[in-house]
Amino acid sequence: MKLLYLASGSPRRRELLAQIGVRFTAICADIDETPLPDESPSAYVERLARGKAEAGRRAVAADQPFCVLGADTAVVLDGKILGKPVDEADACAMLMMLSGNEHEVLTAIAVLEGERCESRVVRSRVRFRPISRDEAAAYWVSGEPRDKAGGYGIQGLGAVFVAGLDGSYSAVVGLPLCETCEVLGHFGIPCWQNLNTP
Repeated sequence: MKLLYLASGSPRRRELLAQIGVRFTAICADIDETPLPDESPSAYVERLARGKAEAGRRAVAADQPFCVLGADTAVVLDGKILGKPVDEADACAMLMMLSGNEHEVLTAIAVLEGERCESRVVRSRVRFRPISRDEAAAYWVSGEPRDKAGGYGIQGLGAVFVAGLDGSYSAVVGLPLCETCEVLGHFGIPCWQNLNTP
């Protein structure tokens, strides 16, 4: 069977991939995540997903066919990418911007095998209820926002801020499962169908 490597340190992406019965090995693929001048958010996340897949490929020493899956997620408000907060003030400022507003979450995936690479960008819209500054500060103390794009995690405590979602829940968490399964299938990697195979 073809090997799959997930080029991500995200425990959420590992959990999501395991959820749909995909067999994989997680590897680290650190790349520079600085946006390029005048780069659109969509182009940014797709470039990073492809970059992580390529970095993952360089880290693998396998003597049989293998694929690498890279992914990246960005929270976008009024065309501006909100990255991971650097400190409490940054996290609270992000939450205050998102408070009572609708924002976009873009998640890109890229699957790489040899020189062949296929990618997708999935857009979802998330609507936040109004958040008080005290709530934002208390949320920071929970520790959850520290490594999250936009300073919140929809799959955790941050769910209490989400008043509505239009799109893919799993994509907002970090890996769009419908599209991931589709692209992996193009590379001959089955999803849930292999659960009962040795």
